[in-house]
Amino acid sequence: MAKEVEGFVKLQVRGGQANPSPPVGPALGAKGVNIMEFCKRFNAKTQESPGKLLPVVITVYKDKSFDFIVKTAPAAVQLLEKAKLKKGSPESNRQKVGSVTWDQVKAIAEDKMEDLNAFKIESAMKMVAGTARSMGLNVKGKAPWDSE
Repeated sequence: MAKEVEGFVKLQVRGGQANPSPPVGPALGAKGVNIMEFCKRFNAKTQESPGKLLPVVITVYKDKSFDFIVKTAPAAVQLLEKAKLKKGSPESNRQKVGSVTWDQVKAIAEDKMEDLNAFKIESAMKMVAGTARSMGLNVKGKAPWDSE
């Protein structure tokens, strides 16, 4: 018989650097989860991407056991990496701070495809390009689906 789910906890934790300090400790402690066991399992699973900010969804069961799913890094973080910037623009509609190419947008879209609610790569690319624009990044070149 399947375990009964008590709730979900969504966190963003740096890969390989989970520890019992906030935000991990208080969020899991409130649900009664063994914090150190989560930290050990998360760090073991994410040791190939150290320091990268990774969203994680933790499913907590009635018997205080848990499972977790590590998602891909947010599109905004990946865009900043590709554009070699520390942060986005404070006024994205007026002040552009950098640019990315459509090839970079496609690479990010392919990486995030499983986490996005898109069926085609073009739709995922449009989502990532929209994130880039809202951060004050220009997308250089012509969109691959523009046939003009």
